Amino acid sequence: MNVDRRTKSAQRILIMTSVSAERDAILRGLHGNSTFDVRVGGVGLASAAASTATALATTSYSLVINMGIAGGFVGQAEIGSLVVANEIIAADLGSQTPDGFISIDELGFGSARVPVDTRMVAQVVEALQAAGFPTTTGPILTVSTTTGTAATAQELAARVPGAAAEGMEGYGVATAAHQHGIPVLEIRAISNPVGPRDRDAWRIKEALQMLESASSVLLEVLS
Repeated sequence: MNVDRRTKSAQRILIMTSVSAERDAILRGLHGNSTFDVRVGGVGLASAAASTATALATTSYSLVINMGIAGGFVGQAEIGSLVVANEIIAADLGSQTPDGFISIDELGFGSARVPVDTRMVAQVVEALQAAGFPTTTGPILTVSTTTGTAATAQELAARVPGAAAEGMEGYGVATAAHQHGIPVLEIRAISNPVGPRDRDAWRIKEALQMLESASSVLLEVLS
């Protein structure tokens, strides 16, 4: 006899982060609300996917959110702002050829894109903006190697027009949620520009504070 190991529960929301500093900032913003489970899934697509799949196998959730800090594409998402993904894309999942990059979509091996609930995205963006937080929506790219040159930043921006932010976990979290038939969001606080690595320009503390503030808004909108 097959036994469903997932626990029965009222509406619950799973928030996946990559590191404990992100988790702790979000927890402060949520003020202990029991609707949300906030977990550290590890850095990178594989760890994020495995950790999310493990969580979804044992507890029933109505929504999965990947939250954390990220790099923002210049002109799309500035330092200190928030980005809510309107599409979650594995930007480097494909093949490199003499003529350039070919995605797995073009290769016919699946899709590097996970859709999101546009109605829910609009609702969250509206609430964040109404609370006074600079918030935009656009594609958030998942990469295995963060961008460190202007040339790579330009290449990614050309490959995905309107790309707003770059992280390392979104596609992994989104794939696990999608396979379980659960809607997914990705929300990022921008700590640095995508491009040449300039640690003096990073504003990690401020981005974590923005995550905390954004979580308080989610508390009002989603719980």
